[in-house]
Amino acid sequence: MAPHPGAGPAAGSAGDLAGAPVTTLRGVGPRVAERLARLGVRSVQDLLLHLPLRYEDRTRVTPIGALAPGETAVVEGEVELASARPGRRAALVCLLGDGTGRLTLRFFHFGSGLQAQLARGTRLRAYGEVRPGPAGLEMVHPEHRVLPGAEPVPLDTALTPVYPSTEGLTQSLLRRLAAAALAALEAAPGLELLPGDLLRRTGLPPMAQALRLLHRPEPQAPLDALLSGQHPARQRLAFEELLAYLLSLRALRARSDRLPAPALRPGGGLARRLRDELPFRLTAAQERVVAEVERDLARSRPMQRMLQGDVGSGKTVVAALAAALAVEAGFQVAVMAPTELLAEQHLRTLRRWFVPLGVEVAWLSGRQAGKEREECLRRLAAHEARVVVGTHALFQGGVRFAALGLVVVDEQHRFGVHQRLALWEKGLRLGRYPHQLIMTATPIPRTLAMTAYADLDLSVLDELPPGRQPIETVAMPEARRGEVVARIRQACAAGRQAYWVCTLIEESEVLEAEAAEATAARLRASLPGIAVGLVHGRMRPGDRDAVMAAFQAGDVRLLVATTVVEVGVDVPRASLMVIENAERLGLAQLHQLRGRVGRGSERSTCVLLYRGPLSETARRRLSVIRRHTDGFAIAEEDLRLRGPGEVLGTRQTGLLQFRVADPLRDRGLLEQVSAAAHDLARDPERVAALLRRWGGDRVDYGHV
Repeated sequence: MAPHPGAGPAAGSAGDLAGAPVTTLRGVGPRVAERLARLGVRSVQDLLLHLPLRYEDRTRVTPIGALAPGETAVVEGEVELASARPGRRAALVCLLGDGTGRLTLRFFHFGSGLQAQLARGTRLRAYGEVRPGPAGLEMVHPEHRVLPGAEPVPLDTALTPVYPSTEGLTQSLLRRLAAAALAALEAAPGLELLPGDLLRRTGLPPMAQALRLLHRPEPQAPLDALLSGQHPARQRLAFEELLAYLLSLRALRARSDRLPAPALRPGGGLARRLRDELPFRLTAAQERVVAEVERDLARSRPMQRMLQGDVGSGKTVVAALAAALAVEAGFQVAVMAPTELLAEQHLRTLRRWFVPLGVEVAWLSGRQAGKEREECLRRLAAHEARVVVGTHALFQGGVRFAALGLVVVDEQHRFGVHQRLALWEKGLRLGRYPHQLIMTATPIPRTLAMTAYADLDLSVLDELPPGRQPIETVAMPEARRGEVVARIRQACAAGRQAYWVCTLIEESEVLEAEAAEATAARLRASLPGIAVGLVHGRMRPGDRDAVMAAFQAGDVRLLVATTVVEVGVDVPRASLMVIENAERLGLAQLHQLRGRVGRGSERSTCVLLYRGPLSETARRRLSVIRRHTDGFAIAEEDLRLRGPGEVLGTRQTGLLQFRVADPLRDRGLLEQVSAAAHDLARDPERVAALLRRWGGDRVDYGHV
């Protein structure tokens, strides 16, 4: 697409500023450049995109007599008194008057030079926060300058920006460098990358105009809109960043669509036999998703499908049917989970379904060693093992597949993108890539999924199996712990089972294990005659498996556990879940834990035990989890409370480390962004410039 008249020079000319290192600016040597690099600022263009956090108004002088506590203001006056006050905290105290009142300026860090500078009779301009002091209003360590002579000194004509900084970079230096970058912008106006017709259609300002306004807003500029991201100048940058991100994911998808993959057209009837042996019928949602997966697998390009489903919606059987299709077509399947507990649950389930059909399901984990591991690796390389379940060990260097045709990744947000791709690339054989099915039980709001996973097709299991009862959720203070224990006694006496989940704020398996052990001991003392089991991350896998097997068999009535039971545990008779210190957990984790109950026909309850006083955020979280059982509604609330990076999971946040954009705040732009991405796809030079500007090496995270 040719640039519209008025759109500025060709897209490639934006490289003038993108390619100009910050060292081309006066005063930027190696040391300053290294400090700027910590902020992600390496070029003059980066400096222009390093936007202020907030603004200060230094465009007018406030009479001292009109000051109010808490106000930040510029004052001018004459020094009436300046003296060093000894004491535990020595201070230089200066009394400033302007005829309307007096203000104390207090400096705790000072030398003889400052004391001489603030001699009596000196005219001074100061800027700072006004606060009550021992002798009236005062400013502590205000910014200040001596005013020469009696002539007025001009004030700033624009609001003063305050930039994100790091050690060794002062605000005055950042402001001077930003001003130099704006001057460079005037000399090289090739920064505009959006066509003029697109700007007119969206009503957004040109890039140069937006940047000038954001770095040097006029005194009357609407500060609330600037700081909240709603100002058109800020929306202009957010639009372009979201556009670059969407273009990068679409380019990634286009590349993967050009890759060859084995067309899995089975004919042996393994998937049909598996269906016949299942002790339940698929829901309509499962049937729909299985049909989508079958269509993808039959194509000669790699399936890239994400399967979202709330806890208990039946994602595993969809993955099993996909695996059956791959196996009967002559290929291998790898199922990867982030924890051994979840991987072991998948192993038990898949073996229960596949072994009667004559299909071996192998196991590979990081804990395996010696002959057991060597034998598993040999069988994978020899095509003797058709399905393998494991953890991160599956993508390690020594693992070789004979014919990997399908990769299933569960709880994908707990893996980095490169980890998922490392396993995917292990399937490259004779120039063909395997298909991918990526599953998550952490519902992702559609707004966020559209942005973060635009390179994937999306399937949603939006229907729970029949017979599931809604889970009642109640929040109770720690002081009512005795009532909760009595409730467990009643449930176990009636033949039901219960979980008690221990959580700690510290990220320590040792401390969590100790807390769980102490809790189990107290509950055994309080509940004589009731079998209490204990599992935590520090246990040997065999010991943990034995406890879990006893719980699943009904021999253990109450299972005390750390959050290792968050996913992958299916005990239909468990109808009571107690989550201790629930105020410390996020909504997604609370919802996952709650999903361990309500998996049978019994009416189930989740008790959230909390310790007060609750923060406002914790209060809101507990309110949300009590009111909602739909994971997608909870995910929307979680997005509002925590932001996109947190909702996706810490390992995935590299996808959404936006400089300016916020997918939640800017969701209103996404429809126009999507349309613009479609139009600009015909202008590869402009697309490349957008990707360089906003992503650099971050955007091309999925290069294959």
